[in-house]
Amino acid sequence: MDPFLQTERLVLRPFTAADADHLFALDNDPEVMRFINGGKPADRDAIRVRTLPRLLHDHPGSGTRGFWAAEEKDTGTFLGWFELRPLDDHDPAVVELGYRLNRAAWGKGYATEGSRALIDKGFTDLAVERVTANTMAVNTRSRRVMEKSGLSFLRSYFGDWPESIPGSEHGEVEYELLKAAWEQGTR
Repeated sequence: MDPFLQTERLVLRPFTAADADHLFALDNDPEVMRFINGGKPADRDAIRVRTLPRLLHDHPGSGTRGFWAAEEKDTGTFLGWFELRPLDDHDPAVVELGYRLNRAAWGKGYATEGSRALIDKGFTDLAVERVTANTMAVNTRSRRVMEKSGLSFLRSYFGDWPESIPGSEHGEVEYELLKAAWEQGTR
C-alpha cells in the first residue's frame, strides 16, 4: 500500500483490516492507555467493531482518512498511529492532531517527527487553517510533543467523562497552531 507520508525515519500509511493485531497490542498496554482509559485492557471485538472502522473512515472534505499507521522506515516495525482528522467531516479547515505510539517508540522523537510532518502536509496540501490537540493536563509527555511540534497552549477545561481516571481531576488542556503562525515560523 502506498504511504500517505514519509519522514526521515517514519512511514505513515493508511490502515487496513490486517492491522487489528497491531492495534490490539498497542491498546492492550496499560502504560500506553494510561491517559486514555486509565490503562484498562483492550477488547479484540472493540478493536474490530469500533476502533478499526474509525481508523478506516474517509473524510470527504479533506479526501483523506485522518488516521495513519506509523511504521519505522528502515525495519517496517509497527510503531503506532498518527491522526490529523478534520473535526467536521466535510470541512478540512480545523483538524485534530493525535498520536499513540508503543512504548518501544517512546523517547526517540517519533511523535514529534510524525506530528510536524502531518502539520506541514495539512497546511501545505490539505487546506488546513487550524490544528488543535488535546490531552489530560497531567500528560506531560504528550504536552511536550505538542509544544515541540509548534502548538501553543490555548486553554484548560474539564470534560464530562463517563468514567474518571487517575489525573482527570486536573482537567484537560487544548493546544493549537494557526496556519498564519505556522507560516511565520517556517520562513
